[in-house]
Amino acid sequence: MKEAETAGATITDPAKDTFWGGYSGHFLDLDGHVWEVVWNPEWEVED
Repeated sequence: MKEAETAGATITDPAKDTFWGGYSGHFLDLDGHVWEVVWNPEWEVED
């Protein structure tokens, strides 16, 4: 979120705790698109 903001995005919903155990937030990019950033410590990423 900080990188997006530094690049010129507008934070529309700051990252915060969610009911499902992670974090979520939204930002608006320079073209007007809304993005959601999510993270959950329980997610496993397979390479």
